[in-house]
Amino acid sequence: MDKKVLENIIIDVIKTCYDPEIPTDIYSLGLIYEVKLDDDFNADILMTLTSPNCPVAESLPMEVEDKIRGIKDVKSAKVTITFEPPWEMSMITEEARLEMGMM
Repeated sequence: MDKKVLENIIIDVIKTCYDPEIPTDIYSLGLIYEVKLDDDFNADILMTLTSPNCPVAESLPMEVEDKIRGIKDVKSAKVTITFEPPWEMSMITEEARLEMGMM
């Protein structure tokens, strides 16, 4: 499979993960900073949380990893959490802002 196609599939799967406090998927919220796929189809995801005290700090990264591991052709998935740069409301996509009534 083509790496770019698989990266897009990974992003589509990430869009099925939701932050429980904000009714929008974590990709549209801007919580995913990077999706990298190496030549062996190992996925590395760099993500943040809305705050270090986020109630799903333990479960959300695991949910993302589990869903990505379930994609055919993905060999492994690893989520790394960072707070640099810290998440802020401006990272939410325009489309998500419209859905949330923020525009």
